[in-house]
Amino acid sequence: MSVVSNSGILGQYELAKTTSTGTTSKANMDQNDFLTLLVAQLEHQDPLSPMDDKDMTAQLAQFSSLEQLTNINTGIKSLVDSQSSNSMLNAVAFIGKGVKADGNSLSKSGGSSSTVYYSLGETVANMQVNIYADDGSLVRTDVIGSKQAGEYQYNWDGKDTSGKTLADGTYGVAIVAEDASGAPVLVQSKISGEVTGLVSSNGTTMLQLKDGRTVNISSVTELVAATSTADSTTDSSTTTQ
Repeated sequence: MSVVSNSGILGQYELAKTTSTGTTSKANMDQNDFLTLLVAQLEHQDPLSPMDDKDMTAQLAQFSSLEQLTNINTGIKSLVDSQSSNSMLNAVAFIGKGVKADGNSLSKSGGSSSTVYYSLGETVANMQVNIYADDGSLVRTDVIGSKQAGEYQYNWDGKDTSGKTLADGTYGVAIVAEDASGAPVLVQSKISGEVTGLVSSNGTTMLQLKDGRTVNISSVTELVAATSTADSTTDSSTTTQ
């Protein structure tokens, strides 16, 4: 919306902004800017040719839309902030507890490594577990072989393919399997650990585990005592390649 004037003078509001800074100081026009420009336009309109009623109505409609959008944006931001705050408060109950959550990482510290849990909804003819370093390089492949449907857990000995003990840290894990016909079978892995703190990342509440890993609170599938262990079959790293 521009300022109309018979004398060709610049609107007072625009003049004040350009003379003080050389350019307009705002990238977007807010409600006060809109009203100021509208009043300046009315003050400087030609008395012999005033603004048309339709134009006036259209500009007021624009202001109403601007106000509604501003209120909606404010309301959404307030709702998001409130939900984030409530999520953090609810997540406090997880501290000190052991959790199982969807994930594809494990940690190694000293002579022990975290446990990876997985379930098979059908019998698989071939299955293997791949361990990856932070840079994405494959450091270990354990060939598990055939498995019946059921719940299992995998424990890594912390060594690479050549038998060398790897450094402490976090590693990625991927479990792949296929049925008797060679068709791939989806295997969902879960990780476990004790929750020691909370982290907020882009409005998402993350649980920080004792070993340094983090899991999304929405991916938690089970909450247990920190010292509890699941009753499941353990895979030994018997065959590597």
